[in-house]
Amino acid sequence: MRRIAQSRKLTNVRYDVRGPILVEAHRLEAEGHKVLKLNIGNPAPFGFEAPDALVADMVHHLPFAQGYSEAQGIYSARTAVAQYYQSRGLTETGVEDVYLGNGVSELITIVLQALVDDGDEILVPAPDYPLWTGAVTLSGGDAVHIESKITERTRGLVVINPNNPTGAVYGEETVKGLVEIARRHDLVVLSDEIYEKILFDDAVHHHAAAFAGDDVLCLTFSGLSKAYRACGYRAGWVMVSGPMHLAADFLEGLTLLANMRMCPNVPAQHAIQTALGGYQSINEYLAPGGRFYEQSKAAWRLLNEIPGVSCVEPHGALYCFPRLDPATYPIKDDEKFVLDLLRAKKILVTHGTGFNWFDPDHFRLVTLPDVDTLTDAIGRIGEFLVDYVP
Repeated sequence: MRRIAQSRKLTNVRYDVRGPILVEAHRLEAEGHKVLKLNIGNPAPFGFEAPDALVADMVHHLPFAQGYSEAQGIYSARTAVAQYYQSRGLTETGVEDVYLGNGVSELITIVLQALVDDGDEILVPAPDYPLWTGAVTLSGGDAVHIESKITERTRGLVVINPNNPTGAVYGEETVKGLVEIARRHDLVVLSDEIYEKILFDDAVHHHAAAFAGDDVLCLTFSGLSKAYRACGYRAGWVMVSGPMHLAADFLEGLTLLANMRMCPNVPAQHAIQTALGGYQSINEYLAPGGRFYEQSKAAWRLLNEIPGVSCVEPHGALYCFPRLDPATYPIKDDEKFVLDLLRAKKILVTHGTGFNWFDPDHFRLVTLPDVDTLTDAIGRIGEFLVDYVP
């Protein structure tokens, strides 16, 4: 019998957030070790639960959620999404412009499959959330990370705001500038805004679609996973805005792919209207004294106290992206570094090159544990670095 190999389409596809480092973590757990997983922004294991109203609405609608919904999603949920963006000044948004999906991750894949031909290019930020680069590659395209590399094959520009993995929140001029790049080069804007409600201090989120106008096609991605602590429900959406008349063929393809997956997870769709229209419980976590706020600030402060480590203050999202000074820690292989840390201290983080950062001098740490747990974990990272020899 011949050997069964994976598709060649996967040759350059990586998702290191759940790659070899997680396999090693599972091996250690099987041996009886307790591993603190700071590699994935998954609120539930750290005591963050979905609001009761969301759960109640899903339970209430379960008897009516046993069949397929429309491929784009149930009407009430799409209406809620459209009205959400209308309330933020995107008045041209309608129900027909909204596609629901099994989380933003599924929608990213579907959109790129509908948009990208073999050899096309998508401009992706560095560092990025690696699903974007992986999905571009799987679609047959090439992810490029520098504006000067834009060519006639470049089709789109990805904006991740607030940013994963850095926690940066882009100011108005930055968002306008990114949209202007798309306008100048006739690109589609793909705006990942899943963390738009997770903001600290005076940070303000600006929707890319607000600056795209009627001459730049903009696809805005968001969902319930982070702000509503409902990762497992798999409820996300993409809202399309801009020159729809020029995108009819693309939207026909997007609708085809939506039809092929039959429909999104129906029970979770019933939570969307409740989430967007009800009390925004995320606000309790974001002000001083709230867990998201205090944990982010504590992690940032503690990381900067480690000799040879520096970290830019996050103003949003759920992560820190600290830098290891190469003069102090001459690391050549940052994946080996995080594996060594995992084996020595039983702490799982993700290496910076896993986010398509250019140099092996960063790692990403999730700030979801309580302050005491973070203090202990970052203390152990500091102890590890004292004697670490790459």
